[in-house]
Amino acid sequence: MAMSLSATWTIDELDRLPDDGNRYELLDGELLVTPAPSDVHQTVVDWLSAQLWPFVLAHGLGRVQSPRAVIQTDRSQLEPDLMVRPWAPPRGWKTAPIPILVVEVLSASTRQRDLGPKRRFYMEYGVAEYWVVNRETRAIHQITPDGEATCDATLLWKPPTISATLEIDVKALFAAIK
Repeated sequence: MAMSLSATWTIDELDRLPDDGNRYELLDGELLVTPAPSDVHQTVVDWLSAQLWPFVLAHGLGRVQSPRAVIQTDRSQLEPDLMVRPWAPPRGWKTAPIPILVVEVLSASTRQRDLGPKRRFYMEYGVAEYWVVNRETRAIHQITPDGEATCDATLLWKPPTISATLEIDVKALFAAIK
């Protein structure tokens, strides 16, 4: 099927793209294409997911979602590496609750957009916290609407709706991918 070559893409056009192993996303009408993640990239996502799931379940925060779960608006459809979204009955991505945490793992092909346009989008959309995992610096950049910090030892995550705090051993994460 013919696709528009215009600078502005739609969700319908995005949905008609082939399933060819690439990740296709839309950010304010701009098509973003990313190759499949490396095994190291996916190991980071899996490791963080394993840390988040027990905490999220124990405190009734919702669910941890990995790739193929999306954040959708009229002109954007992003597929974060990992996110925590409050529980709600499934009724479509466009009406899904705003995530309380979004995680992106930097790679050469995503660095600029993860630190720039995606960061802006997530904060404007109302995401409570955004983590950017930087394998080069062996740190996690923790971003909230109130500020940011870089964690290279212990990351503390305190979701907005509970009093508990999750401690993530950042050194252990990077030791797991040596």
